[in-house]
Amino acid sequence: MSPEFIILALVVVTALGFDFTNGFHDTANAMATSIATGALKPKVAVALSAVLNLVGAFLSVEVALTVTNAVINIQSSDGSPRPELLADNGYALLLIVLAGLCGGVTWNLLTWLLGLPSSSSHALFGGLIGAAIAAMGIHGVNWNGDGTHLDGVIGKVILPALASPIIAGVVAMVGTWLVYRITAGVAARFTDTGFRWGQIGSASLVSLAHGTNDAQKTMGVITLALIASGHWSDTTNIPVWVKVCCATAIALGTYIGGWRVIRTLGKGLVEISPPQGMAAESSSAAVILASSHLGFALSTTHVATGSILGSGVGRRGAEVRWGVALRMATAWLITLPAAAVVGAAMWWLGHLLGGLAGAIAVFTVLVLLATYIYMRSRINPVSHENVNDHWDDTTRTESSSDPANV
Repeated sequence: MSPEFIILALVVVTALGFDFTNGFHDTANAMATSIATGALKPKVAVALSAVLNLVGAFLSVEVALTVTNAVINIQSSDGSPRPELLADNGYALLLIVLAGLCGGVTWNLLTWLLGLPSSSSHALFGGLIGAAIAAMGIHGVNWNGDGTHLDGVIGKVILPALASPIIAGVVAMVGTWLVYRITAGVAARFTDTGFRWGQIGSASLVSLAHGTNDAQKTMGVITLALIASGHWSDTTNIPVWVKVCCATAIALGTYIGGWRVIRTLGKGLVEISPPQGMAAESSSAAVILASSHLGFALSTTHVATGSILGSGVGRRGAEVRWGVALRMATAWLITLPAAAVVGAAMWWLGHLLGGLAGAIAVFTVLVLLATYIYMRSRINPVSHENVNDHWDDTTRTESSSDPANV
């Protein structure tokens, strides 16, 4: 087995590992509100979400192609692949991708430990951007596409990140306000029952949308690695086996259930009623599906959080915990640069050792970090059994090691 093949295999395994963490980190985006209102039992919710994530991953490839072409600047000015990236069987580009993935996985696991619904997408992009800058300088990142259209990181990643939670929040706010106006004369026991059924449908749609957006990001990364190693050359298509592997990985991660993040979104942000839950989920699904069609690699976490906040603002008298929202917003702001720092550090480690030894060292460090974070999570576990316990900020202590585990 050649060293080049081993390095490619490490990249693929790490990418699928990221996809797995993406699944359990982002389950909350689709199912937190349905679990919080009792529309679905926790284990049923994550199982349903897993199946629909699997199906959704096959519905489009626009986001995957964005990741392949719009983050790392792999082309020269004449449109041909940059020779320095493809030399030595693509080792330079493979190391960038491997280091970037390590940045994304590390940030996903850390924020999961803290129960913070940060963006898996921005963690991935941050890691890739940091590794690309470390390897090639500032021009190693495709910031603005061809210079005339916003097709690069700015147009496909950063601008959607700023706009999507605002749009989703406004839609959810208006939807919630309308729902309560329309049902003002109907007894709560009838509306709650009906909206719980409606939540099952809207949450399912969010899960389907999540699959069309988030699973494709890993597809794009693996395709980029295959291009680097010479095993694929078509930048307009994704290999079938890559689609199958990525869809399966994100579905398995979803089924595991990211209970810490589900708890924060479902109980910590807003005390959600069934009408609010349906409005929030419907808003999230609409924004995510529209963005997937346009190839925008947005954060489903930002969309879901914006929708939940909007549902709280849209209901008169609803309690919105702005302190929790501020902690989330802080995590959003530092996600991309923090993951970029990890990605750059991993690239320097791999570059320092060089060749197969460098790639193995980077992978080993990632495994050690992941193991440590997992062991820390077992100190104060959150599961389907306590995910809906009462949220009380006053019980949070420094010794808990988990600011969301209350």
